[in-house]
Amino acid sequence: MTHQDVKVELMALGNPEKAVFFKRFFKTGPGQYGEGDVFLGLSVPQQRIVAQKYRLLSADETEKLVQDAYHECRLTGLLIWTNQAKRPGEENRQLIFDYYLRNKHFVNNWDLVDTSCPGIVGNYLLNKDRGILYELARENYLWSQRIAMISTLAFIRKNQFQDTFQIAELLLSHRHDLIHKAVGWMLREVGKKNPDALEEFLHDHAGRFPRTALRYAIERFEPARRKYYLDL
Repeated sequence: MTHQDVKVELMALGNPEKAVFFKRFFKTGPGQYGEGDVFLGLSVPQQRIVAQKYRLLSADETEKLVQDAYHECRLTGLLIWTNQAKRPGEENRQLIFDYYLRNKHFVNNWDLVDTSCPGIVGNYLLNKDRGILYELARENYLWSQRIAMISTLAFIRKNQFQDTFQIAELLLSHRHDLIHKAVGWMLREVGKKNPDALEEFLHDHAGRFPRTALRYAIERFEPARRKYYLDL
């Protein structure tokens, strides 16, 4: 069982029309965030089926998928690692975590980040020092910064909000709307768990929020409360 077996199977499922659509959807034009990415044209459910079939693929072989030029190969590799990270055993989770960070520059679009980092990075760090997330947040690299933010979803699910708030603060002045959306989304997730904690954070920081981040964060508020924050 090799990465090439997986790639051949993915290529056989490809859809050229969808591939053209995905090139537009994932902003692959010159100067766009997904510049130069190439697609086979598979749906995520198709890739999940393939990832499950090859769930026992070695970490080394999976790494070759994650480094592939085709977007779907990278995502399928990340799905395999995400599945493997659920297995019991600290050594196993650390192995996948280390491989992931070593290959973070191949985790280079929002779907790749969002699908993989909560389960691989966030879950691994639940009971560990989380300083690596602050290092990622301070990197001058869009996808490392999004990994830092979205990984905190694993903490939010455990009612741990401090890192979400602190990383959000670090990223509030970011220029890119993909970071604004990530910040707002994670804050909205906090609000689902603890509305008071979100409101306290907004009370202190709403005036600094990019509009996109603020709109995402307050999406579930009552209309009057949304208006209050949007008018600040």
